[in-house]
Amino acid sequence: MKLLVTGGAGFIGSEFVRKAVEIGYDIAVIDKLTYAGDLERLKEVESNITFYKADITNKEFVEYIFKKEKPNIVVHFAAESHVDRSILDASPFIETNVKGTQVLLDVAKDIGVEKFINIATDEVYGELGEEGTFREDSPLVPNSPYSVSKASADMLGRAYYKTYKLPVITVRPSNNYGPWQYPEKLIPVVILKALNDEKIPVYGTGQNVREWLFVSDCAEAVFEIMEKGKVGEIYNVGSNQERRNIEVVKTVLKLLNKPENLIEFVKDRPGHDFRYSLDTTKIKKEIGWEAKTTFEEGIENTVKWYLDHIEWTKKKLNYLKEYWEKVYK
Repeated sequence: MKLLVTGGAGFIGSEFVRKAVEIGYDIAVIDKLTYAGDLERLKEVESNITFYKADITNKEFVEYIFKKEKPNIVVHFAAESHVDRSILDASPFIETNVKGTQVLLDVAKDIGVEKFINIATDEVYGELGEEGTFREDSPLVPNSPYSVSKASADMLGRAYYKTYKLPVITVRPSNNYGPWQYPEKLIPVVILKALNDEKIPVYGTGQNVREWLFVSDCAEAVFEIMEKGKVGEIYNVGSNQERRNIEVVKTVLKLLNKPENLIEFVKDRPGHDFRYSLDTTKIKKEIGWEAKTTFEEGIENTVKWYLDHIEWTKKKLNYLKEYWEKVYK
């Protein structure tokens, strides 16, 4: 069984690839290796995969890879994925997430694949108040350039299933965290800044709520959906572990034995969604999957990993400082 994994050098994609190699799948990986992609994430499995540095918007090269590798299943993780960056410049998000997905769907349709696993996000649903959860049939009301681009990719997959009978399955995971996450996202930002005794920027009052899904649980869910999911269906992948952003920050500071006076509340970002929450009844009932990792276990493991791999994180610092100045000015 040959898997073609796009974005396989990214945060979630690399976790999936490492697990796929462990299981014994034949793996080809496509990744553009932008700032967020890193082959170091695949170092332990590099001899077990075929890697292509490629832009998924380059249809000619994507066709070449498909013809050479003849994948049975495509697992599409590749995406620009950071809301703040999409606010600064939406163009790369439209290009990669929309056009790139369309190219992959077209080539998969023309070449023929058994399944196309389209990785979306809970952010396509928009936001909730203090109550309620999103079901797979909830309307899509994305509120940021990032989530709009992901909703477009999500719907493109659905359209190719309906129009061309391409065997697409859509996966909508909640907020992932864990080892190897690029330090522009909340948890690694807090860790890195706290270790340097720098002020930690928290948007608004920190009351926004996310459902925190440990990355290994997400990868496991994608495998289960890939093997047992029904073509044409959508599956929410959540943890039922909701936390306010300020709770997350304080938890990390406590684990690092750092004072809470490092927290600095900053102007809220435009269109900041208040809360996401997923109803996971469908995946539990149809696939038999549910998240294993509690937030307490996951965050402790994550902090420990960053402490053990601090040099990898520090290598990103020069690039990040310029970015942070733009975002938090």
